[in-house]
Amino acid sequence: MKVTLKNGKDNVVDLDIVIPAKEAAEAYNRAVNKISQYVNIDGFRKGKAPRAIVEKHVGTERIKVEAIESLMPKTISAAIEENKLDVITQPSITSYDFEVGKDLTVTVKVETRPEVTLGEYKGLNLKVEDSPIAEDAEQKSIDNLLKQHATFELVVDRPASDKDTVVIDFEGYSNGEKIVGGEGKNYSLDLGNSNFIPGFAEQIVGKSVNDEFEINVKFPEEYHDEKLKGQPATFKIKIHEVKERVLPELNDAFAQKVGPFKTVDDLKADVKKYLETQRERTNKQNSENEIFKTVIDAAKVDIPQSMIDREVESLKNDYTQRLAYQGINWDALVKAQGGEDHLLETLKEDATHRIKNSLVIDKIAKTENIKLEQKDIEKKFAELATMYGMQQQDILKQLGHNPEMLGSLSQQALNDKVRDFLVSNNNVELVAPKK
Repeated sequence: MKVTLKNGKDNVVDLDIVIPAKEAAEAYNRAVNKISQYVNIDGFRKGKAPRAIVEKHVGTERIKVEAIESLMPKTISAAIEENKLDVITQPSITSYDFEVGKDLTVTVKVETRPEVTLGEYKGLNLKVEDSPIAEDAEQKSIDNLLKQHATFELVVDRPASDKDTVVIDFEGYSNGEKIVGGEGKNYSLDLGNSNFIPGFAEQIVGKSVNDEFEINVKFPEEYHDEKLKGQPATFKIKIHEVKERVLPELNDAFAQKVGPFKTVDDLKADVKKYLETQRERTNKQNSENEIFKTVIDAAKVDIPQSMIDREVESLKNDYTQRLAYQGINWDALVKAQGGEDHLLETLKEDATHRIKNSLVIDKIAKTENIKLEQKDIEKKFAELATMYGMQQQDILKQLGHNPEMLGSLSQQALNDKVRDFLVSNNNVELVAPKK
C-alpha cells in the first residue's frame, strides 16, 4: 500500500491510497463470491455462478464497490496510523479508479484536529473576589426553616391577604374561547409566591371564602403558547378556603424536632457552619472557573467552519428535544428569539466556545501526559447512578447501547482531571469584593 497526503483548507486532508493489483483483484474475487451467495441467477444455485455470469447479472461497478468497502476499513486505519493523523471525523471515499488487473487507487477525505497553541497555563497568580456571607443570611436560613415546618389555619373572619394560601376553582377564557389547560379544581395557590400570570394572584387578595368573581389579566408577550402571547384573558374564580401560615416558635423543642440538636444555639451553629461550607464551595468553584477561563483565553486555535457547523447542528438537535419535553417546538422558539438567524448566531457562539474548551483540554492532557484510568470512568458511573437513583451495573448496560454517551462520559472524566491539574498548578488569591 502506498499513501500520499494532500493538505487542503480547514484541516481537510486527502489520502491518495494505492493498493497493489494483486490485493485488489483478490478483494474483487471475494466480492464476486459474496454477492453470488445472495442473488438469484437462473440456472445456478446460490454461490455457484461463474464470475462472468455474476458480473453480467449485477454489474461490475456493484462488485467494485463491494470490494472497496471490504478493503477500506483496515486500509484507511493503517494509513491514518502510519501518517500519525489525529482524525476527528468519519473518513469518506471521494473517488476511486478500479480496473481489475491494475493497481487500485482510492482517494479518502478526512478532517484532522486543529492545532492548538497553548498560552501560559501553569504558575498563574490570579485574584478572585471572595463570596462573603450576607449579614442576614443566618436569619433568612432560620426563617426558611420555620416556614418549612409551618402549619396552616383556616381563616373565616377576614379576606385573603398576600401572605395567605387559598384553595380555588378557576376557569380561563381568551378571545371568547376556553383556554386549553386553563382550569383547575381545588387548586392551592400561595398568593405571596405565585408563578401564575402577572396580576392573577394579586386580584384574589381581598376576597373571602365562598366569593365567586372574575379577574382580567394579560398573557406575557414571551408566553410559550403562540395563540395566547400578549392576549387578554378572563378567569372565573371561586374561593373554597383561605389559609394562614402559622410559624412555629423558635425554641429548643423546635431545634430538637428538626435535627440532632439540643438547643437553639446548636441549630444556629449548624446553620452557620452550612453557610460557611457554601461560601467555601462557591469560592472554590469561582477560583476553578477563573483559572480555566484564563487558560482558555490565552490559547490560540483556528477552528474550521465545518466543526462549528456540526456542533451547531448537535446543539440545535439537543435544544429541540428539550423543548419538545416542555411542549414547545423549534419554530415557536425562533419567533420568540427574534428569528432563526439570531438564534443560530447564539448557537454558533456557544458551539465555538465548547469546541475551543474541548480542544484546549485535550492539548493540555496530551502535553502533560494526563490519561484516563479505570477508576476515573468508574467515578463517573457512580455519579450517574447517584443522579438517577440507579445501580451502576444498570448504568453500564445502558451506556453499552449508547457509545456516543460513553464517549461523552469519558470526555467529562478527562475534563475533570485536567481541571484538577490546573487547580493544583496555579494560585488564586481571594480578595475583598468590590463595593
